[in-house]
Amino acid sequence: MSNVWEGLDSEAYDRSYSDMQLLRRIWRYFGQQRRYFLQIAVSLLFIVIGDLSQPLIISLGVSAVAADHRLRVLTLIAGSVYVATVGSWLANLVRRRATSQAIGSIVRQMRVDAFESAVSRDMSFYDEFSSGKIVSRITSDTQDFAQMILLVTDLISQMLVLLLLVGILFFTEWHLALMLMIMVPLVLGSALLYRRIARRVSQQASRMLANVNGTIQESIAGISVAKNFRQENAIFAAFMAINEQSYAVNLRRGLIIGMVYPTLHIMAGLGNAALLYFGAEAVLAGSITAGAWFLFLQSVYKFWDPLSNVASFWSQFQAGLASAERIFALIDAPAVVVQTADAPVTDPLHGDIVFDHLRFQYSQKEIVLPDFSLHIAPGQTIAFVGHTGAGKSSLAKLIARFYEFQGGRLLIDGRDIRTLNLSQYRRHLGIVSQTPFLFAGTVLDNIRYARPAADEAEVRRIAYSIGDGEWLDTLPQGLRTDVGERGSRLSMGQRQLVALTRVLVQAPSIFILDEATASIDPFTEAQIQEALRLLLARSTSILIAHRLSTIKAADEIIVLKTGAIIERGDHDSLMAQSGHYSELYNTYFRHQSLDYIEGAKDLFMAAQEQK
Repeated sequence: MSNVWEGLDSEAYDRSYSDMQLLRRIWRYFGQQRRYFLQIAVSLLFIVIGDLSQPLIISLGVSAVAADHRLRVLTLIAGSVYVATVGSWLANLVRRRATSQAIGSIVRQMRVDAFESAVSRDMSFYDEFSSGKIVSRITSDTQDFAQMILLVTDLISQMLVLLLLVGILFFTEWHLALMLMIMVPLVLGSALLYRRIARRVSQQASRMLANVNGTIQESIAGISVAKNFRQENAIFAAFMAINEQSYAVNLRRGLIIGMVYPTLHIMAGLGNAALLYFGAEAVLAGSITAGAWFLFLQSVYKFWDPLSNVASFWSQFQAGLASAERIFALIDAPAVVVQTADAPVTDPLHGDIVFDHLRFQYSQKEIVLPDFSLHIAPGQTIAFVGHTGAGKSSLAKLIARFYEFQGGRLLIDGRDIRTLNLSQYRRHLGIVSQTPFLFAGTVLDNIRYARPAADEAEVRRIAYSIGDGEWLDTLPQGLRTDVGERGSRLSMGQRQLVALTRVLVQAPSIFILDEATASIDPFTEAQIQEALRLLLARSTSILIAHRLSTIKAADEIIVLKTGAIIERGDHDSLMAQSGHYSELYNTYFRHQSLDYIEGAKDLFMAAQEQK
């Protein structure tokens, strides 16, 4: 098994917050639930009074019975204890209800804030960080934070108990009470020694849980690939390894947190022994009565438990602070894509795109576009071709404003893209990725995802504009067909058709297609090409093309190499140059041409005749 602490490093966007910074941040969430916490405080006061009144009633009763042996006194004592017990139970019911409401409301709001932050992150954020670990912060860490809220309500209760007990102790025998107070700083100081290490192991446990969640998510998402290559045992072994690592981390955390109480109880035992001895001496000397000594000892026994809870609170509280720190780090993660203004986008958008000496890099060592310039006129269709890493997809992502460029300008209708209102701008963008993503639901749900206001009749009309809707008629329930998780119930070609129809319903001004490389049947190919013709006719189109038919549909082909334009023109003129495009054609596209297919067919027939 790998090292226990491997993979527990913080994420690049993690940051350290001081305890006071976290507490101030947390207080904002608590402040929104003031009425519930007021109910909790009042009910706790009644609970504490009810619990502490019982030994006081019994102590007074002992003295009263000694002076008056009548049954009436015993009945009064028993009745008083019963009333205190029932009152404490009713107050506890109110406290639990208010606590549940407060915790539920705070966790709900924290998850909303964390999820809102997660969905607003740039695409580069998800390229760098595991989605499973992000999910863990939104779900598991917020749940751990809920446990911290329970600790806070418990702390309030324990503090009230301590205050009342200190009053009772000093009222009963102030000499012994002073002796007890001398030991309090020692107990609190011992507990605080665990604070830093408790925070550290709690952070490690949270990161470990995120690793487990990430491994499970990746394994389930890729289960079809694992089964295809018969790697079920391998993914199970990987899970077992990380699960064992999680066990070791959590065991260490449990041992460290668990050491707090035994340490405090040892010190409490020493204190009890000392007070028992000196208290007995005081009774024998006649300084206090036996009833007062009983009350004092009962109060001391009750005193140590809340004091231990208060003292250990800060160590246990670190688990909640560690979770809060991870949640706030996600919420506060800096945006890579920064808009210098929020100017509205004019409607209609014409789709005039200008790359003006644009420089873009994923990292200092990975410069994709060193100095790129290109003008794409409104309504023009441009096909980008080139080897992997030439910069084709990066250009499309920059137009979509998924990434931040480091130099130059990118103009949309003559306006710097960094000044546009992104939400409005992206309404004019239609994007079909190389692997079209479909959400669980029906074909209809997925088609009108970009424009929910579209009614079923409009969607059906647009769907039937592609090959008279033959592709739709092949689906079991047409528009009502369930696509399954990520569109798993549809073929790749059908997913592409749903994604293209979704963009047709959107009617964008700029269309971006990162064409899939998977082979599809001729019928679906024809349907896809018809859908593309409909889109290309009404928008400025950027095609990252992998099919010869799509490339030939472009007004101009841009040939890229290491982020620079080395050739441009239509298919025939570029082939006549016998340059880089010709090389790409012979490598990637020639087998798709009709001449190549006919030639391959002739060779096959000749081979059959020889047999």
